Amino acid sequence: MADIEVKRGRLLPGRFERPGALQFTVYVALAAFVIWSFQGAGFSLSALLSGGPAMADFLSRAWPPSMERLPQLSLALLETFQMALAGTIIGIIVSLPLAVLAARGLARQTIVSRFFYTSSRLLIALFRTVPDLVWALVFVITVGLGPFAGTLAIAVDTVGFCGRFFAESMEDVEKGPSEALTAAGAGKVDTIFCAVVPAAMPSFITTSLFALEKATRSSVVLGLVGAGGIGIELKVAMDFFDYQLAMTIILMIFVLVLFVERLGSIARNKILEGSPR
Repeated sequence: MADIEVKRGRLLPGRFERPGALQFTVYVALAAFVIWSFQGAGFSLSALLSGGPAMADFLSRAWPPSMERLPQLSLALLETFQMALAGTIIGIIVSLPLAVLAARGLARQTIVSRFFYTSSRLLIALFRTVPDLVWALVFVITVGLGPFAGTLAIAVDTVGFCGRFFAESMEDVEKGPSEALTAAGAGKVDTIFCAVVPAAMPSFITTSLFALEKATRSSVVLGLVGAGGIGIELKVAMDFFDYQLAMTIILMIFVLVLFVERLGSIARNKILEGSPR
């Protein structure tokens, strides 16, 4: 943007500069690509509008929700949350050492440290980019059907999520305390765990709470591929056109996710209030 203009003693907001020929061509190409992406995605407003009666029919057949299997569904929902909680805890524990290795500037610049830095970065990127549903399929093949496969999939996905943000939090920590410890003769490990990690701990906790919320939503989907939880109950209900039971499951999932997100929001507010400014 151009510099702020001064007119009659008042500051006027800067204006966008007129793009050159090359910039204009790039903008047009990007706009064309976006339009082409909508076409490739099969976006159709007429299909969306014509699907209204089908949605209304589904809602009419799904209401009121069925309460016949509420005790069994409650146990499946509890299993879903247990998967999310256990997988998140495992992922956080594994994330911390990986994040220390992946944080730029924490280790001495040697060939070994650069190797560990690159390897940990690549490993975190792999865990983050492969969807959790794919990891669930891999672990179903590895350990069989059930919640253990879902727990492992959530743990791997959490490592990719938390590892990245843990590393960035340690990179953004104020360097003064760690430099003071280094000048006093403290080793690198002592400096990291006595200065860097405590300073980044509020960010660690906030990221971990977000990871739990994310894992709670993911654990529902993982059940669709046999990785335990209430997702398999939802799939069976939809396959047998038992829409009233499906509506019950959807509402239970909604309440669980809302409950976890609310608890996470309260915990984050408490952490931010108690953290030093």
